[in-house]
Amino acid sequence: MKKTIFSLVASALVFASVPVFAGGGAVLEPPQHPWSFEGVTGKFDKQQLQRGFQVYKEVCSTCHALSKIAFRNLSDLGYSEDELKALAGQYKVIDGPNDAGDMFERPARPSDIIPGPFANEKAARAANGGAYPLDLSLIAKARHDGSNYVRALLMGYENAPHDMKMPDGMYYNKYFAGHQIAMPSPFSDGAVDYQDNSPETVQQYATDVAAFLTWAAEPKLETRKALGLRVMTFLLSLTVLLYLYKRKVWKDVKGH
Repeated sequence: MKKTIFSLVASALVFASVPVFAGGGAVLEPPQHPWSFEGVTGKFDKQQLQRGFQVYKEVCSTCHALSKIAFRNLSDLGYSEDELKALAGQYKVIDGPNDAGDMFERPARPSDIIPGPFANEKAARAANGGAYPLDLSLIAKARHDGSNYVRALLMGYENAPHDMKMPDGMYYNKYFAGHQIAMPSPFSDGAVDYQDNSPETVQQYATDVAAFLTWAAEPKLETRKALGLRVMTFLLSLTVLLYLYKRKVWKDVKGH
């Protein structure tokens, strides 16, 4: 019985250590980017987050929803209340029922969730050849090494190898499992006009929107880190005090 259990555990460890293969090639690890929010004291670059939101709004939002984020949450990116009201006013949302029992359309408010591009999943699939565009609210947490994965995926489009036949409507991406993805490359150089003189390149767009989606998945990241530092400082101080108290008590005991 013990040998059987040991064999099962050993087999699990062996399979866990083997790289995943799909579509005839190994899944590549995304290159590591030096994000500003990494590390214990890391913080989001608000200017980068605003650029990332601009990329999402102008490119990604045509297919992908962001259903966990309300307009007012974007104040964390540095937008003022007036800017948020103006931004929300560009969208329409369904509300109701009114006194007559009917649903109606109205301009969005800062308290509203950012509307998605499709009314439901069936509408989304119908507009995308049967593929369902993922909600991007938590994508950076739903994927291993999410920030780097999203960035690499958006830059990972290439021509398929000569020995690999791509089905109609599929595109080759070296960072996607199986290397066949239904989403075409969303960016091209100069596709989004930045106002802060940042490079208008695919690499910059991918980096900025990946940072924004990381914030969307964990908007309280900076608060969590600050709280963690305070807790660790408190626990360290308490440990030192308890150690000194223990030494004093045992010194008196040994004296007797």
